[in-house]
Amino acid sequence: MKTSDLIAALAADTTPVRRASVARNLLIAAVVGSVATLVVLVAWLGLNPVMPVLGASWFWMKGGYAAALALSGFLLLNRLARPGAPVGRAALVIGALALLVMAMLAMHSSMHATPGQTRQLWLGDTWKVCPFRILLLSIPVYLGLTWALRRLAPTRLALTGAAAGLAAGALAAAIYGLYCREWAAPFVFVWYSLGVGLSAAFGALVGTRLLRW
Repeated sequence: MKTSDLIAALAADTTPVRRASVARNLLIAAVVGSVATLVVLVAWLGLNPVMPVLGASWFWMKGGYAAALALSGFLLLNRLARPGAPVGRAALVIGALALLVMAMLAMHSSMHATPGQTRQLWLGDTWKVCPFRILLLSIPVYLGLTWALRRLAPTRLALTGAAAGLAAGALAAAIYGLYCREWAAPFVFVWYSLGVGLSAAFGALVGTRLLRW
């Protein structure tokens, strides 16, 4: 059999993949992983009452920042899961804007603080454990996203792993916020960002192995 005939025979029964199927699979994996992370958080650290803080601006500030980073990571994954697809600017712009806005809020809070308040704004009471808790809580989400990605065709494995880690870390940070009562923008900017960054680095490190075809 000629090579051209073999290729034609192999391609005869193929069906086009729906454009939305990649995003849907990643979204399902993210939701399942987030539920698992929430269960881990409740069993490990517990939850603080949410209703009393629903009207607090700092609660939505933390959630909005984490959601923006998660969206950035998800958009990156949606591109990187397709061989040869460009990364696109939307994900990078959203991530950069989230960091910029958070940095501005952190500087504004610090500039208006008294000398005695500055240290507390930047370090809070949990700076030694916050990033590592976010990293650990990101693992269930990362594993879910990895499972979905292995059914797709990523070619840039380290970058794809980093994007999965970014999305997983940001979702873990949002879920951790249901427990964490650190409210200051400087704290969130430094230590939440560090936790998400560690998750992205972890994703890049293990992605070259876990995502290998």
